[in-house]
Amino acid sequence: MRKIVNATYLTLDGDMSNMADWHFDYFGEEAMKAATDQLAATDALIMGRKTYDGFSEAWSSRAGADDFADRMNSIKKYVVSSTLTDPTWNNTTVINGDVAAKVRELKEQEGANILQYGYGSVSRLLVENGLLDELRVWLHPVISGKATQEELFYRDSPQTKFELAGTDVHSTGLIILSYTPKN
Repeated sequence: MRKIVNATYLTLDGDMSNMADWHFDYFGEEAMKAATDQLAATDALIMGRKTYDGFSEAWSSRAGADDFADRMNSIKKYVVSSTLTDPTWNNTTVINGDVAAKVRELKEQEGANILQYGYGSVSRLLVENGLLDELRVWLHPVISGKATQEELFYRDSPQTKFELAGTDVHSTGLIILSYTPKN
């Protein structure tokens, strides 16, 4: 069975949306290796509509730029959306209706990890239905101080307990914290 892995970039104050202001100051060689390894262990992405819109524009424009961009553009993509009808980004399938059942079917297929970037409504749906296998918080040593309520990781959701599965401490101060749901 495949694993669904969520990778969320986060500041100390919970900002996960204003990455242009803080992320690249901490993204050194170690982070590039971790990101490359994470993507290499993946054969599909799952995302919501907002992430799809941002990623499709950003990554499509980088086609041919490097191996990472080419992998992002060529990999299978699943978008949870009730409004997207004609996706333009390569290898994209729209999931709607009983999303939890359809994601469960994806997990049962042969293959590598399914990766999700960011934490939003699709992530909460995965957690609530026991479909998320690992949460990787890329914790950046900075207080953003500018996130709006909807840009924060910490929002109303059911309490979910996790167990620490690993840490990866980088010389820039970035720490990747890996958690698995606690049963």
